[in-house]
Amino acid sequence: MTTKPVDTTRRPGISMEAAVQRRARLAEELRTAKMVRKLVTPEGAAIRLKLANASERAGALMIDIAIQWAIVIATLLGLSFISGALNPGSSNIAFAFWLVFFFFVRNFYYIFFEIGQRAATPGKRILGLRVASRDGGRLTANSVLARNFIRELEIGLPFQFILMGGDGFGAWMALLGLVWSGVFLLFPIFNKDKMRVGDLIAGTWVIKAPKAKLMDDITSAAARPQAASRYVFTQAQTEAYGIHELHVLEDVLRQSTQEIKRQVAARIRAKIGWAPIDGETDLSFLEAYYAALRRRLEQRMLLGERKADKFDVR
Repeated sequence: MTTKPVDTTRRPGISMEAAVQRRARLAEELRTAKMVRKLVTPEGAAIRLKLANASERAGALMIDIAIQWAIVIATLLGLSFISGALNPGSSNIAFAFWLVFFFFVRNFYYIFFEIGQRAATPGKRILGLRVASRDGGRLTANSVLARNFIRELEIGLPFQFILMGGDGFGAWMALLGLVWSGVFLLFPIFNKDKMRVGDLIAGTWVIKAPKAKLMDDITSAAARPQAASRYVFTQAQTEAYGIHELHVLEDVLRQSTQEIKRQVAARIRAKIGWAPIDGETDLSFLEAYYAALRRRLEQRMLLGERKADKFDVR
């Protein structure tokens, strides 16, 4: 009597197609997890940030370069038209002015946008990216200046070396210069955080930044009226934090331990000068303050005012 061999490569009840899809999903989750970093904020809460990959950063750079060239070309054409309408000698003055303008666009375009509230150039905003500090604090002007002044070594020098030529010595110098500059240019590909040399020096990341919006209210419908009657916060107390801290507080309420809730509640009480009331718990205080902060931010957004974080003093 012969027995039919058992196929051990397939699990009962799972088709081959489902198994392939599961393996593909697990592989995608593993690839995505490699780009996620855990960051502890000054408030003591852990948040997860997703880093931008090399292709996204390159795409944002190409968009920004295209915008820069569109600006300088449009300016050159405009000055040429104006100088042509005036006397012939004005063309040299117009061209000198254009060279100065080109210098400022080339060197301060990225600084101008990244030092602002959004911390992102138009190219990064189009692809949903922004610059963030690796220590969880506010992005400083020194960090923005450091990461962008290094850009000349990464991008400017390679083009200058390409333009070098002539005799054999010049060709060898151009080749060595390209190799040296290539180390800077290709640096994001060969490190796990996809950082430029400028990011490494300035202590920054380029992260994915979805469109800022207030998250769904997580306080229960039953708890809100009770909390509202027991906890009364002044306008100054609800102005202490912004949208970023609201999101962090939601993560604390959803996922953190009791110890983290206790620490965050203590920080908020000290920040807003809150005196505990009878029967107050850390959880009830955090839920009540979350609801009050959310209502205040929604009121400001209805008036066209967007408070990004606690550092935004507008």
